[in-house]
Formats: sequence, structure tokens, C-alpha cells
Amino acid sequence: MLAPESQLPVFHQQLRDKLTFSLGWANEHHAKPQDWTQAGLRKARELMLLPGQDLTPFSARVIEELDRGSYLARKLEFNVSAESRVAALLLVPKGKGPFPAVLALHDHGARFDIGKEKLIQPWGNPARERAAAEWAGRYFSGHYPGDELAKRGYVVLAVDALGWGDRSGAGFERDSQQALAANLFNLGSSWAALIASEDAQAAKFLAEMPEVDVRQVAALGFSMGAQRAWQVAALSDAVTASIAVNWMAGLQGLMVPGNNQLKGQSSFAMLHPYLARYLDYPDVAALAAPKPMLLYAGAQDALFPLASVSQAFAKMAQVWSAYGAAERLQTCIWPGAHQFTAAQQDAAFDWLDLQFKRSNRMPLPACGEPSK
Repeated sequence: MLAPESQLPVFHQQLRDKLTFSLGWANEHHAKPQDWTQAGLRKARELMLLPGQDLTPFSARVIEELDRGSYLARKLEFNVSAESRVAALLLVPKGKGPFPAVLALHDHGARFDIGKEKLIQPWGNPARERAAAEWAGRYFSGHYPGDELAKRGYVVLAVDALGWGDRSGAGFERDSQQALAANLFNLGSSWAALIASEDAQAAKFLAEMPEVDVRQVAALGFSMGAQRAWQVAALSDAVTASIAVNWMAGLQGLMVPGNNQLKGQSSFAMLHPYLARYLDYPDVAALAAPKPMLLYAGAQDALFPLASVSQAFAKMAQVWSAYGAAERLQTCIWPGAHQFTAAQQDAAFDWLDLQFKRSNRMPLPACGEPSK
């Protein structure tokens, strides 16, 4: 039988009690955090990535270029896997490189006509231009975070995940997701594993660009993009820092009536089968330690209960502390809901400049509005 408040089975509490996260962070790991990371990464890569190593040449091709003053905007295509050649948007600063770089990972939002265009301003397609402008106005104070980073001297790459933008299809909408997820399960894979694997490949592609400083490659994302950012930071050696905005909490804290975790559909893009037997979400993100990581949460974000967010942040802080790198993890809760405002962007990008030693100026206050 199903519990009346949701689609949970009436015995869901008994199943919850069995979730011990057997490879999760615990106090006994403080002495040898490297051993914990190695064991956790082995299991995470087994469960969260597609099997085998994809050595397909990227074979990139630039399709179009637009001059945006201090940087160039390019449309390009490359092989993100042996099965998929994808369109991408790339921003490259003018001047002498190599430059620091950011893999910009788009959100979910149950809006599939745009993906990469949510973070980099599109051109040449009026419908996408209107959709992207509306999205930027709703969540990013009218800014395109990728373009803001390019103005600061970063190479920025954005690629559609399967189901969004150029990789969507006529009629694909919220209710289509369940079938896509089920079909990928039937093919021995999962939607989440496909996204995670392609993000890791995109990070490798970005790091190998001649314009990019391989030591300074960050992942950035908002909402589902944040989940993708800390995920790829943990799973990929190509990513050396990450910024994750408004997606972090413990699994148990997210499994409450009304939460998206319980609704199927959109959640399938982020659900890795059997992962919960071994690792909680903050455990996976902490596998990136001691790389620099910045996480934001919104005090009024209804998708992520604050108590669970705070618990996740506290667990992650223990891991970075065990590595002797407590200062490389910054977590903060901003006033506001599910958004990445101009003030938050300024503070986050100042933080990234500091991590990559591009500025000696301390970043804006980690939480709250910037000082006047």
C-alpha cells in the first residue's frame, strides 16, 4: 500500500532505517581521509558513470564565431561520447592565454527548449534568445553567468544534457522524462549516469583546449547544474574547483512529502540506482576534497529544507578539515529563494578568482548582500 501523503510505500520508514550509507564519511576516517576518498570514489565511479573508458576523439569543429568585445562567442560541435556528437557554446577571452576555464552546467527547471543557453547568451535563434532572456530574468538577475565569467577572463563551455536544447525533441516535456529514464534503464544504463559521464567528458574536452590552463578548470552550476557541478568535481580529475548553487542536502532530509525527490519525472535526471546504499549526497560531493568548493543555499528555498542543508554542509566541512584544507570549502546560506542573483554571482566569481590566484582582493561577504 501507499502512504496517503505521497507515493511512498507505507513501510518507507523501515526502508529509511536501512539506509546506513555504508561508505559514507564517519569520524573514524579523520585519521586517513585519503583512504576514505579512494574507497568512495571506486564505488561512486562504478555506480554513477557508464562502464568502460570512452577514448573517442573529440574532433571539435567551430561552426560560427561572434565578437563580444573582450571575448569571442563560438558555436561548435564535438564528440562527447562514442554515441553522441553535440552542439556547444564556447566563450574565449581575447588576449594571450592560457586562461582559467569554467564548465557551465545548466539547470533542469522542467524547461527543455533551452539548456546551454540558460548560462551563455545565445544568438541567431530568436525563439531561444527570448527563452534565455526570460530564464536569466527569472533566476539570474538578468545576467548570463557564463558571459559574466568571460568578461572576467575565463574560457566558458556549456553543453546540452540529453533532453535539453539541441538534444531535446518535439513534444518532449515533463511527462516524457519517465519514459526516457525507463528506456535507459532497459538499455543497462541510467539518465543520471549518462549525464554524469558526459559532464566528465566535457570537462576533459575543456581542460585539453590550448586556450585553457589545465590547472584552473572549474565546474559551475545552479539547481540541477549545482548537483552536476559537485558531482563532476568528485568524479573527474580534470575539474580543479567548483561552485554549486542551490542543490545540496542529505537524502533523508529531501524525502519529505511534496519534495521533488518523491515525484519521479524530473528527479530521474539525478537519481543513480543503488547509490544510497553506500553514499549520501554530501558524501559524494566531499569526494572532491581537498579541491576548492563553494556551495550556496537559499534561506527560503522550498526545495531544500534548511535543517538538512546545514547538516550536509557540516558533514562536508569535516572532510575538508580532515585534509587540513578547511579554508578551501565555503558554504553559505543567502537570504532568498531558488535563485543565483547578481550579488551572489559577484561574490562567487570573486571567490573563484581568489582560488585561482587571479586576485589578491578578498571576496565579497560569503553570505548576505555585499558591503556598500
